Amino acid sequence: MDEVAWVVKETAVGPLMAACSGQGLVLVAFRAGPRTVARQVAALERRLGCPVVEDPVRTAPVSEQLDAYFAGELRRFDLPLDWSLTAGFNRRVLRELATGVPYGTVVGYQHLADRVGEPGAARAVGAAMGANPLPVVVPCHRVVESGGGIGGFGGGLEIKRTLLALEGVLPAPLF
Repeated sequence: MDEVAWVVKETAVGPLMAACSGQGLVLVAFRAGPRTVARQVAALERRLGCPVVEDPVRTAPVSEQLDAYFAGELRRFDLPLDWSLTAGFNRRVLRELATGVPYGTVVGYQHLADRVGEPGAARAVGAAMGANPLPVVVPCHRVVESGGGIGGFGGGLEIKRTLLALEGVLPAPLF
């Protein structure tokens, strides 16, 4: 891998860091203040073995699609994805989520486990959601408890509620 480019975007859920390799979007990180960005850049350099540089030009397609999504104008991201930061079961679950759970819908942890052929793995699906390197674009916010609860979310429940409200699944938060 030659180089990874990153950018920070202000969004309705706070600053998001997006990073792209030559293969596609490799990382989306919440709460992307200076300390988070520095930590993510160092982690990407270590894990991918290449320089990681700020480059709003190379990341422009991601920025444009994030802007359109948060404006309510984009219902399906059309970006190449680089799955380098996930493997095995997690990758299988995240790929199923990316292709099989459309905008404005939700799926239960158990149902997603069933869909990847692992009916006893609902808790492992939860762990895969927590390890998702591409939140928002690979919509882990759309995975909820089978009994109707909202479930957990690596970005925090406030962000999950905001994303689900944006997609019309929940009413908009009052505050």
